[in-house]
Amino acid sequence: MKLKDLLLSIPYKIIQGTDNTEASDVIYDSRKVIEGCCFVCIKGYAVDGHKFAADAVEKGAASLIVTEDIDVPENITVIKVDDARVALSKMSAEFFSNPAKELITIGVTGTKGKTTTVAMIRSILETAGIKTGTIGTLGIIIDNKVYKTNNTTPESYEIHQTMRKMVKKGCSVLIMEVSSIGLKQHRTDNINFDYGIFTNFSHDHIGGNEHESMEEYLYCKSLLFKQCKTGIVNIDDPATEELLKNATCKTETYGYSQNADLIGSDDSLIARNGYVGVNFKATGKKNLNVDVAIPGRFSVYNALAAISVCSLMNITEENILKGLDTVKVKGRVEVVDVPGNYTLLIDYAHNAASMESVLTTLREYKPNRLVTMFGAGGNRPKARRFEMGEVSGKLSDLSVITEDNSRFENIHDIIADIKTGIDKTDGKYVIVPNRVDAIRYCIENAQDGDIIVLAGKGHEDYQEINGTKYHFDEREIIDDIIKSL
Repeated sequence: MKLKDLLLSIPYKIIQGTDNTEASDVIYDSRKVIEGCCFVCIKGYAVDGHKFAADAVEKGAASLIVTEDIDVPENITVIKVDDARVALSKMSAEFFSNPAKELITIGVTGTKGKTTTVAMIRSILETAGIKTGTIGTLGIIIDNKVYKTNNTTPESYEIHQTMRKMVKKGCSVLIMEVSSIGLKQHRTDNINFDYGIFTNFSHDHIGGNEHESMEEYLYCKSLLFKQCKTGIVNIDDPATEELLKNATCKTETYGYSQNADLIGSDDSLIARNGYVGVNFKATGKKNLNVDVAIPGRFSVYNALAAISVCSLMNITEENILKGLDTVKVKGRVEVVDVPGNYTLLIDYAHNAASMESVLTTLREYKPNRLVTMFGAGGNRPKARRFEMGEVSGKLSDLSVITEDNSRFENIHDIIADIKTGIDKTDGKYVIVPNRVDAIRYCIENAQDGDIIVLAGKGHEDYQEINGTKYHFDEREIIDDIIKSL
């Protein structure tokens, strides 16, 4: 495509060359440059693309998009823009022929609950026979195949490239986790979302290279409601009013408040072998008795958001109920089928705060025993290990201490640090250094009514030891152990 066609509606100045220059692709990573491409010089937290412009030209780039003066050969077209990320998004949308216009698009933002809410909506839509692709923390998911990404919300090029792939694969809906950083850096520009969802707002991502203040953090989240047609928001969250101050979309609300369009009430916990979840009633725009296959009362909010958007899409009540009753989120209190009379979960909790949240939630289900298997990452602060040991010692009936991603540290040193924390409590524990052996120990020693949590790995399918990542999927390991028994 010609540069002038890729830069439609973007103000620009031609520094040298011509905007009739053809671009074989739009590239922002100099390592991926191909002959005849346009290289966009974006500035990241640690790297400035302008420093790699000469390298990109050497590798065959025919044109450059810049925001500052640059010295390259005269045969290279150079175009200056105000914001290279804005340009990258527009160019990516045009290069892939605006795939967002061929999909129903749903964006989910909020401090917590994005991944779970996306999974719930996808489960409902897939139950209804609607092929759905997702982008988020777990990566890009199409046809149950997972493609890894570096960020919750990838760069705009990857987003538009992925949407085009989804269309080709027969998807009719995209659900995306829209992070505040993604909005701030224009990664989701040129998508007029059909639906935008707000889950909640709390302290996170402040300082460093993220947000300078809570005010800026919330402002960035609010941008989603300037680029969606209908906003679906949590009426109970104190930040909602400020979030919607400059919104341009229609809005619907959900929550426990009687003023919500969809009201949740009468929640109760459900626990049986192989199933931990929550039941609640939804009233208002829908009247439903809902079972959700994800533990914790916070799951009610995520389910209300999912019901709200699926109702607007005219999904039947039968499919809504079935989708929520069978939903799984990979690595997030994910139930794994086992033949015994106990419940086995895989969870990503890998620090004290996330472990405390998960274990406190699971204690409410009053298991015979709450057994937690966990390790800690190497080359990370030692305090994290002490804290994890102390949390598990206080909240678990039995802790099984093992390895995680030890990286370049000795496993036994890491375990010793965890033991320091757990020894502050009266909690019972065993040490099984090899993680496969630890999983086997948990399964072989499970008692009726136990809830066993394998914490730390979650959706990860590798183990990092001495600089090498080895394939390690706990679901496969569990399956092998059960078959051997």
